[in-house]
Amino acid sequence: MAERKVKIWYDAEGDYLEVIFDQKPGYFRETSNEQVMGKVDAKGRLLGFSVLRVSSLKQEPGEVAL
Repeated sequence: MAERKVKIWYDAEGDYLEVIFDQKPGYFRETSNEQVMGKVDAKGRLLGFSVLRVSSLKQEPGEVAL
C-alpha cells in the first residue's frame, strides 16, 4: 500500500489552518460552517479543507460535513 502524505499548514498570525490530502488543482467552496471551507477538484472530490479563526475552537469544538 502506497504511503499518503498530508500537507498541514498553520498561520498563527492569520489564525488559519489548511489541511491538504491531495496536491491537485482545485478550489475552495463554502460549507455549512462559515469558518470551514472544503477544497475540491473539478469533479467535486475532496482534496482538503481550511479553517479560519482556529483559536475560537478552544472554547467549543466545531463539526462540519465536508
